[in-house]
Amino acid sequence: MAKYRIVMVRHGESEWNQLNLFCGWFDAGLSEKGKSEANAAGKALKESGYTFDEAHTSVLTRAQVTLGTILKEIGQENIPIHKTWRLNERHYGGLTGMNKAETAAKYGEEQVQIWRRSFDTPPPPMEPDHKYYKTIVEDERYKDGPKKEEFPMFESLKLTIERTLPYWNDTIIPALKAGKKIIIAAHGNSLRGIVKHLDQMSNDQIMGLNLPTGIPFVYELDENFKPVVSMKFLGDEETVKAAIAAVAAQGKAK
Repeated sequence: MAKYRIVMVRHGESEWNQLNLFCGWFDAGLSEKGKSEANAAGKALKESGYTFDEAHTSVLTRAQVTLGTILKEIGQENIPIHKTWRLNERHYGGLTGMNKAETAAKYGEEQVQIWRRSFDTPPPPMEPDHKYYKTIVEDERYKDGPKKEEFPMFESLKLTIERTLPYWNDTIIPALKAGKKIIIAAHGNSLRGIVKHLDQMSNDQIMGLNLPTGIPFVYELDENFKPVVSMKFLGDEETVKAAIAAVAAQGKAK
């Protein structure tokens, strides 16, 4: 029997998703399509009768705007919203701002797929002379963390999970235990980390998982926080399939 239920959603398409750029910790806004996806996510949750006691998101605008749009749609803008860098997207290091297709043409699709989808191979680091280094490192929103020695210059999925899971274990689980109904609006890789943990997926299995933008999914968990229902998308099957295929195609040379 399910004792707990939690909703997660990857932010709607960002302006950099639209341009097929590695985004990571760069603070891209939502594209027009992304805003529509966020609206549709809110409508899907409203139609299914979901309400929440609190919300959790990253410090990045694309996730926060997605969440805000959803909460407005379901008439719950006044619930507590917790923002943390631990739910940020994976830090793409030196690849930040590069076009995925051009990167594939330059380094080969195989290398780009290794950077995007291998479990523990990080991309090259973001050096101090990188175009977006100061924009990210000196951003005011990080004044309370991560600490200087914790601040990533690159991340593999493994490293992303290592900073996301403590938030799941120390913040989300106690809130669920306290009876809170929770929504998390975050990013492809921070959410993949949670999914890998919940579904006990192997490193190879998680490499093959593509989360679509802007389509909420639900987990129902037993008293030990093991899934009774895993990753149930609130959307029609064809739309979900098409959205997943679009994410999978991003690392291919055109």
